[in-house]
Amino acid sequence: MRHEKAAQLLDLARTLASTAEGLTLDEMAEAAGVGRRTAERMRDALRELFPQFEEIDDPPTRRFRIPAGLDGIFQTPDAEELGALRAAAEHFRASGGAGRAAALSRLEAKVLSAMRAPARRRLAPDLEAVLQAEAIAVAPGPRPFEDEAVLRQVREAIVSLRRLAFTYMGGSTPGRVREVSPLGLLFGRSNYLVAAEGEGGEPRTWRLDRLAEVRVLTAAATPPAGFSLAAFVDRSFGIYQDDVEDVRLRIRSHGAEEALGWRFHSTQQATPQPDGSVLVAFRASGMRELAWHLFSWGDKVEILGPQRLKDMMAEQLSLALRAHQA
Repeated sequence: MRHEKAAQLLDLARTLASTAEGLTLDEMAEAAGVGRRTAERMRDALRELFPQFEEIDDPPTRRFRIPAGLDGIFQTPDAEELGALRAAAEHFRASGGAGRAAALSRLEAKVLSAMRAPARRRLAPDLEAVLQAEAIAVAPGPRPFEDEAVLRQVREAIVSLRRLAFTYMGGSTPGRVREVSPLGLLFGRSNYLVAAEGEGGEPRTWRLDRLAEVRVLTAAATPPAGFSLAAFVDRSFGIYQDDVEDVRLRIRSHGAEEALGWRFHSTQQATPQPDGSVLVAFRASGMRELAWHLFSWGDKVEILGPQRLKDMMAEQLSLALRAHQA
């Protein structure tokens, strides 16, 4: 129990050392998963343990932080943490994310180089055991395009709030030069830039593998008022963006258990029914991608609405049937 309390206190210290603006007492309680009174006692203990502990007036409350960071002795990672970092890099590399895999490998090298040699030697056998005992199954599918030079230009434009120009080799007019305000990146089966074209343009997706001659402009990029990348993603099932509709599905009893543990969409509501089925409802766009996904559920799912999704599923089934009968 004493060990657990010490570990909890050290975790909170790391959190306070990793934030620039500091945490309020309530935020400290939430981060540590404790009540406010316990958080007060932990704050007092940290004040005694770390001379650099700092309090900042932020009316109507106060914030707390450890601005100078923690000594290396408190920051040595364990085999599980380094194994997770290495596994994430391998997962990106196997699924085509070479750029992000390289970034994680560089981070691993920095962490290891910051450790003292005896700590590295003690850790090596456990890390090797973790890596030998775990593997990642990569789902079949297209390998997403990830060109480090393109990503570097896009990220520079996003961070510096500048416009981005490129020749787009997709869409209805391939080869046309586009000038956009970049808003974010979406990584998945294919990787996309989210950007708004022109003044007041609606955000849309641009496939990274169709971008050529990418360059960052000096002109400032103005994002649409109130734009949120998370909200933009939540509009759709997958990547495709079109009209947002109310989706209603009935998962039959032999697929109910699987459905209750499945995440169709971030806004979903799953309601078990007396007959053993489950009703799933959410709002989303991207009906074609949803139809492709529901195809994998076979006879476990029945589409109740919208009609456009029903029609699209019937069309896809008809095309597949015609190809196999031929």
